[in-house]
Amino acid sequence: MVKATTSGGRLGHEELGWTLGVLLRHYQDEVGQVLADVPQGHRGFQVLASVVHGDQRSQLALAGHLGIDRTVMTYVVDDLVTAGLVERQVDPDDRRQRRLVATTTGRDRLAQLERDVRAAEDRALSSLAGPDRATLRHLLAAAACAIRQIDPVSDPCDAVEQALRPR
Repeated sequence: MVKATTSGGRLGHEELGWTLGVLLRHYQDEVGQVLADVPQGHRGFQVLASVVHGDQRSQLALAGHLGIDRTVMTYVVDDLVTAGLVERQVDPDDRRQRRLVATTTGRDRLAQLERDVRAAEDRALSSLAGPDRATLRHLLAAAACAIRQIDPVSDPCDAVEQALRPR
């Protein structure tokens, strides 16, 4: 059932585009504050997280995985290098290639950022009960992985929980 607003318009709460737009804007407001001082903001955070946790070590592979234009990726990585969060190192398997490696500072910073981002995400989804948040995360991850044709190695919710556990 669609409810009318006082102006006679439609709330659009049944329409996926409207729903995702509202959630995305609220997410960006909450998480954007946490990532305000990260080089390149959310993009920089995603690149740093992918370098630390992922297996895409080259800029080109990382750009493809994250859906970032390869030219833009160069600037993102340059800023992360300047901030001392990642390094470009010669790939020992192919000396013509450079791979991205997180510095100790980058790993430490990411661990804190992941905790802060998770707290911001929980604030963004605070209208949902904990189990519903986990279900939403799982369903969104499943849809995204299917679209990108990624086979998750474990339950996405479990992977996030493991990544955010204090060490």
